[in-house]
Formats: sequence, C-alpha cells, structure tokens
Amino acid sequence: MKEKLLAEIIFAFETLDKRLRLLLIILIIVFLVSSLVLFSKINNTLMVDKPITGGELREGVLGTPRFINPLLSVSDADRDLEMLVYSGLLRLKADNSYEPDLAKSYEISEDGLSYTFQLKDNLYWSDGEPVKADDIIFTILKAQDPAIKSVKRGSWNGVTATKINEQTVRFDLKKPYRNFLDNATLGILPAHLWEKIKPEQFALSKLNVSPIGSGPYLIKDINEDSAGIPTSYDLIPFKKFALGAPKIGLLSISFYGNEKDLITAYEAGKINSASAINPADAEKLEQNGQRIIKTSLPRVFAVFFNQSRNQLFLDEKVRQTLNQSVDRKKIVDEILSGYGQPLATIWPLSTEADSVYNLEKAKNTLLQAGWTTKEDGTLEKKKSTKTTNSKKGGKSTTTTIPEQTLSFNLATANVPELKAVATAIQADWQKLGAQVNLEFFEPGDLNQEIIRPRKYEALLFGQVIGHNWDLFPFWHSSQRLDPGLNIALYTNKKVDKLLDEIRSAYKTEPIDEKYQALAEEINNDLPAIFLYSPDFLYLVPSDLKGINLPKTTSNAGRFARIHEWYFRTDRIWKIFSYFY
Repeated sequence: MKEKLLAEIIFAFETLDKRLRLLLIILIIVFLVSSLVLFSKINNTLMVDKPITGGELREGVLGTPRFINPLLSVSDADRDLEMLVYSGLLRLKADNSYEPDLAKSYEISEDGLSYTFQLKDNLYWSDGEPVKADDIIFTILKAQDPAIKSVKRGSWNGVTATKINEQTVRFDLKKPYRNFLDNATLGILPAHLWEKIKPEQFALSKLNVSPIGSGPYLIKDINEDSAGIPTSYDLIPFKKFALGAPKIGLLSISFYGNEKDLITAYEAGKINSASAINPADAEKLEQNGQRIIKTSLPRVFAVFFNQSRNQLFLDEKVRQTLNQSVDRKKIVDEILSGYGQPLATIWPLSTEADSVYNLEKAKNTLLQAGWTTKEDGTLEKKKSTKTTNSKKGGKSTTTTIPEQTLSFNLATANVPELKAVATAIQADWQKLGAQVNLEFFEPGDLNQEIIRPRKYEALLFGQVIGHNWDLFPFWHSSQRLDPGLNIALYTNKKVDKLLDEIRSAYKTEPIDEKYQALAEEINNDLPAIFLYSPDFLYLVPSDLKGINLPKTTSNAGRFARIHEWYFRTDRIWKIFSYFY
C-alpha cells in the first residue's frame, strides 16, 4: 500500500510542468527551513544556561596566613582563607541581609533578648565528622575566653550560649543588640579537633594553617617555599557545603609580599584575579580593558592619637591644627585615583571634608595658643605655667608645662597605599611646622607588636566598621585595651551612652539622630583625624559570572557568595534545571 502511494506521488510529480516542479521544490525547501527555524526558537525558549562545575580562579593576595581561624584572624590573608574554609550559622547575602547557612531557621524573642537557631540536617566537617550543636557552643565559649584574646571577644561579651538539643542552640543577651545577627556569621570551629588544645596554645596550633571547616571550600594542597612558609593554597569545592557545592572547580590562593610582585604575577598569567590592588594600578588596568569591580567599603581610615605615649596630643589646639592641615581631597584624588570618599568625621555620610582643610587657619591657631616658629621653620612652645581654680574651696593650682616641640612618630603598615598617604600627611604637617617621623611595619607585625600593646604615638590605620556601622568596638571606653579596638584609647561618657543606646535599639527604632550626635561628639574631642573611606577594588577574569558582592566589610567579604560564582554553563531544558 505504501509502495503504491509513493509510486503515485512520484508519477504525479513527473507529470507536472518543469516550472511547477521547480516551484514545488522551492516551496518544500522554504517549509523545511521555516520549520527548523521555528523549532529552534521554541527550543531556545524552553532552554536555560545552567552553571556547571569547572574553571580555575587563581587569586593573588598580599601577606602570608598565620591564623586561618575565625577567632584569631588578623590579616587579609587570614580572613580570605577563613571565609572560604569556615561556615557560620548565617551568611551575608548580596543585599546585606542574612540567609541560613549551618542554621535551618532562627527565631528572635519579642523583647530581642533571645535568639534560637535550629541546625540543618546532615551537616559535616571537611574531615567527614558531623557538625553538632556542641561545636556552636564550643566556638562561642572560646570567643569569650580572655586567655585566647580573640578579636571577636567584644562582640560576644555578656552573651550566654545554651545547647537546647543536638540541633538547637539559644543565645541569651543581657540587653537588646541591634546587630546581633551579624554575630551569627562567625565561622564555627570543629570542637572534636580544637577541644584538645589548651587556650594558651590556641595561637600555636597547626590547625591555624591547616584548618578543617564546613565552608564552601576545603584545602587540597599547601605549597611551601624552602623555609616552610606557605606560598599558595589550593582549594576544591566542599561537596557537603550547607548551601550547595561551589561551581569553580579549583581555587588557588597565592601570597605575595608586595603589590609590585602581585601585579607582575598577574601580567605573567600566574594569577587571574586580585583584590589588594593599588588604586593607581586599578586605574591603569581598567583603562586597558581589564575588569575591575568596585563597591563602597565600610572602612574608615584615620590618624589615631595615643595621648598616653605623647602628651603633645593632650593639647586640643594641637589636634585641631593637625586636623585642619590635612588635604583629604588631594589624598583621594591623587593617591586613591578617585576611588574613595574624603571624610571629616566618623560618619561617612558627611560631606564636610572639603571645608576642613585650611593651612593658614591651622597655623594661626597654634600661634595664637603660644607656639612660635623657629629658624628652621618648626614650631615650639616655651615653658609655661597654667593656673586653675578649684570649684570647691576657691583654691588655685599652678601647673608647669615644659617646653614642647611639635614633633612625633606616625606608624602605619608597610603597604603602598598607606605609605603614600602617610608621606602626603607628613608633607602637609611639615608645611605647618611639624616634625613627623614615619614608621612602617609589616601588617602582621603592626597588629601584634604595635597596635595590640598600644605602642604608637600616632597611628595611620583603617577601622573595618562593618556594613551595619556598629561603632561600639572602636569608640566605647570599655574597648580601650587589647583585644578591644578602641585604638585612640578614647573615653567619653556621653559617647559611651550613645553607643549603648544604638546597640540596644531594637527592630525599627530610628537611630540616625543618635549617630549624628555621636559623630559630632567624637569630632569635638578629635581623638583621631578622619581621612577617607576607600572603594573596594576587585580585579577579576572577564568570563567569571555570578558575582554579586555584598557591601564588603573587608577584602575577605568578596568571598561571602563565592558558591554562586561560575565559569562554565550547560544548555538544558528548563524543566530539567530543577533537578540540578
């Protein structure tokens, strides 16, 4: 039957006029092509690009890791690897809200004093051991242990951690803390490994350089030089990461002693991404077509005065004069290549920075206060006496003020940007008549040997404020000594009260007015000279996809959503994407 039908069709086709046959052939071809095009369009609408595992991100960072530990990390290299290896109960999202990480859910009591977290099922450490509520409690207790001297201790003071059952923990606060959810992003330590280590030996453990975590990546290899110093870490996706295995197949973190070597490595193709790049280099790279991601960085750079190490800074007029004689706009324009914002106060929303600089007014302030200019152009103040009358009894007290020279040391990290800023400030103050001796230290040494024991006269440093602008650790008088972060050793009862009120403000209580009052009070006292807030600059490969950075509080913050990044995709039907 089929053969007979086919024969009839062929016979009918052959009996047609040649022109009709040609027309029929053309119509058939047009029909087939149109059908293929239509099918292709329908197919494309039903298909999506789905990220798949593969590709290699070779990141270069400055410094060498010493404490890949959420409780001890101090350097950018430490915090980078900490973010990759460890998980917290919560993880920061791109919109600066929080999503459950190790936690499945959480509840906050009506009064804001109790936070209860329920852990997910089937959580594991990278060594195969299960994650338990005991690990959460252990980590918090160690953060609070004064013998460990954790940089996180201030955030956990007064918090009681209680294990409810194997998958539930509760944190009880003495008073509401507006930003407590940020505490829950703290990386959790595996108790089964760390509980064997005494507090005084915490900083000496090999787990600080070969960590076991539950984060998005696990360490595959540690490459070292002939002296045993790590030169790079190779990391691979942790398949049991609570938010799903990352898609970048290999993540290599290489360490460099300075930015010149970092840029050289990039140009040689040894690395394909870097975050610790100088603004000037970033500007050149961007002009050459390289991909630079920029976002605001909640970090405040300032010169902090240690009045106990140099009594020169006890003089309010000296602090005012130094503040007025720094050209902040020039620093941002020339040293940061415009990647930043000048600051006049602790509050970055302030737009008054440009009006502060007035060299002539600054010098007149000191001259009117009794300072004189020597032949070499420097300023000095002759020996004098000061008489004060007691409010009680009417007695007067005479104090002898010794001869003073406007001279002091300014310490900072031995990194290009800060060295350039320190040099610019030194030049500004020399125009004023000040003698400023610059002291440069490697970042790790600066923190351990200078900042923590408060061994500086003036310190150029950047405070990582955080996306929620919690200023308590930096300006409350209770944080004056190590491990507190009040590096100006500042004390002001009104400021303490405002900081307490801001911290305890719960839910939607307005606090902008309190922040403004806080900024004004600190600025009136001038315990520090606020300079600028920089932009975060991240050099990445042009084919890296899925990057949506949260408002990073530090360089390491770029990795908060690294499990969403990818290089490769596969085209699949939309209906099948739900099974990936």
